[in-house]
Amino acid sequence: MVTRHRLRGFLNALALYLIATLLIGYFAVNAYTGEHGLIAKQDLDQEIGQLTAQLEAVRAERAIWERRVSLLKSDNIDPDLLDERARALLDYAAPRDLVLMLRSEVAGRKPEVASPRPARRPSSDF
Repeated sequence: MVTRHRLRGFLNALALYLIATLLIGYFAVNAYTGEHGLIAKQDLDQEIGQLTAQLEAVRAERAIWERRVSLLKSDNIDPDLLDERARALLDYAAPRDLVLMLRSEVAGRKPEVASPRPARRPSSDF
């Protein structure tokens, strides 16, 4: 009986230590690989770095656009300059404008001047 009591005490202690070890192991594995673990934190830090770089690029682009818009405000720009720029970007010409088509120099030849073309009219597709 004494042997059985000692064996039972030993097995109880062994089971207690085994359960405690498994519980600690379970929490350690989840702390490393779980949804809120160390690997997830590294992934989030990497994503934060990428998004921060993307944010800086978007902020720079926004600053460029804000500068361009500020140049188009009526108190800062000459109406003639605005008209000239709009015609250049939209490829429009006034009916009395003379349009010259110039070719770039190719193999030492001088650029040729094309005949004037009529003004381009906006389509009414709107």
